Amino acid sequence: MRRIKDTALRNIRRALAVIIALTLITMSLSACGTNEPYAGTGVSPETQTESENSVSDTSANEEDTKVLVAYFSCTGTTEAIAKGITDATGGTLYQILPEVPYTAADLDYNDGSSRANKEQDSAAARPAIKGGAEGIEKYDVIFLGYPIWWGQAPKIIYTFLEKYDFSGKTIVPFCTSHSSGIGTSNTNLHSLAPTANWIEGKRFAAGASKSKISEWIDSLGLKTGGAVSSFNLSAGENGKAPTVTLNSGYEMPIVGLGTYSLLDDVCVNSVASALQSGFRKIDTAYMYHNEKEVGEGVRKSGVPREEVFVTTKLYPNQYANAGTAIGEALEKLDLGYIDLMLLHHPGKGDVEAYKAMEKAVAEGKIRSIGLSNWYIEEIDGFISQIAIMPALIQNEIHPYYQENEVISYMQGKGIVMEAWYPLGGRGHTKELFENETIAAIAAAHGKSPAQVILRWDLQKGVVVIPGSSNPDHIKENISVFDFELTDEEMNRINALDRGEKHDWY
Repeated sequence: MRRIKDTALRNIRRALAVIIALTLITMSLSACGTNEPYAGTGVSPETQTESENSVSDTSANEEDTKVLVAYFSCTGTTEAIAKGITDATGGTLYQILPEVPYTAADLDYNDGSSRANKEQDSAAARPAIKGGAEGIEKYDVIFLGYPIWWGQAPKIIYTFLEKYDFSGKTIVPFCTSHSSGIGTSNTNLHSLAPTANWIEGKRFAAGASKSKISEWIDSLGLKTGGAVSSFNLSAGENGKAPTVTLNSGYEMPIVGLGTYSLLDDVCVNSVASALQSGFRKIDTAYMYHNEKEVGEGVRKSGVPREEVFVTTKLYPNQYANAGTAIGEALEKLDLGYIDLMLLHHPGKGDVEAYKAMEKAVAEGKIRSIGLSNWYIEEIDGFISQIAIMPALIQNEIHPYYQENEVISYMQGKGIVMEAWYPLGGRGHTKELFENETIAAIAAAHGKSPAQVILRWDLQKGVVVIPGSSNPDHIKENISVFDFELTDEEMNRINALDRGEKHDWY
C-alpha cells in the first residue's frame, strides 16, 4: 500500500486533523438548544458550571500540534458531538462561560428587548467571560464553536477573540443551528483575530451522528497523530473499502478477508475471489498453515501486489528464533515484503520477537508491526520495552464480547483496533445472526445480519476481517457502505454485550 513519504506533510496533516476533530467537539458543546434564540416560548438554558470554565487537557497524544477546543453553549445540543470528537482525537476543552449566565428570558427571540437581542443588535456589545483560558499561548490550533444567533456568532465569541493573541495560530470555527448555515458568522470573525490562520468552518444540525462528524473530519484529508477511533466511511463503496492511515504512515483497508481454517485450494480460491470482489486486505498467520496459499491466491487474482495489504503473525513457538521465522514467512508468502506482521499473542520472549520485527522494518522486509490478543494489562509494560509503537492490535470483538474499554484505550494511543471473529466465530455465528435485535435492524435496512454487525464495528472505528470461502458471502461482507446505523441502533447493539469470549486467547 502507499506510504506517506514526506514526514513534514504527514506532521501537518496530523496537526490539521486534530484541529478538525476538536472543531467538532466544539460544535457539540456550543449549540444553544435550537442553536438560535428560541422563536416561541421558552428555551431551557443548560446549567453553566464553573468547573467547566477551565482548560481541561484530555489528551496525551498531541506530539506535534497542541489543540484547544473552545466553545460557547447554552443548552448542550452539541455536547454529544463534542464528546465524540474528544474521544476520537484527544485535546483540550475550554468552555466559554458568561460572567452572567443567560436565562430563558434572555434568549427569547420574540422579545426585542431581551438580552440576546440587544447584544446582537449592538456592534459594541462584548459580554464578559467568567474566568479565562490559562496557557492558551501553548496551543497551535483552536476549534471555536458556537450556536448561530440571528445569523451570526454570539457576541461573547467576539469577547473571546479580542481577549487573546492568536498570532500564527490556526482557528477552525464551527456552529450549530436548525436551519441557518454558518454563513458570514465565519468570515465576520476574521477581523477580530487578523493575524490568525482561519480555516473555513462548518454548520451542524442538532443530533448530527458521530459517524457523520467523523466523516466530515476525515473528508478534509487531515489525519490525527493521536487517537484513531473513526473512519471515513463515506469514502467507501460496496466492493471498495476505504483505508485508515496507520501510525507507521502506511494506508490499510478497513475491511479484509480472514483466512483462519482456509486450507489448500480452498484458501487459494477464496483469496483470489475476495480480491476480485474488491477486497484489498488479507489476514493470515503461521498457525493458520496457509501463508503459501495466501501468496498464491494474491498472484492468481491478477491484482497488482502493491494494491494488496497482507497481514501475517508469528506464533509464540517462533519467538525464540523470530528472525528466522520472519524469513520463512517472507519465503512462503513470496510477495516481496509483508505489509503488517503481528505477534499472535503474549508469550515467553515476545519482547525480543517484537524487536526482531523492528529490525525487519529497518531492513525493508516488513512495513508495519503490531500485536494480537494484547489487552490493557499487558500493553503498557510491553510498549515501554520497545522502540516502535504497535500500528494495530487484533483482538476478539463481536456484539457478545465488545471490549469497549480496550478499544478506546488502544485507540487513544494511536493504535488501530481490528476484530477477529467479528461475526462471533464458528459455532456461534448462527446464534448471533438470529439475535432479535440484530435481525430487526437488518430487516429495517434490507441487509443481512452479517452486514449489520460489520457496519456496527466500522462505525465504532474497528477494522473487520470476516472469514469465508463462499464467494457470495465474501461479496456481501464488503458491501456495507450504502447504509448507516443510527445512534439508537448502535446503542441497541452495544447493549448486547455479555462479556462472552468465544476463544481462549
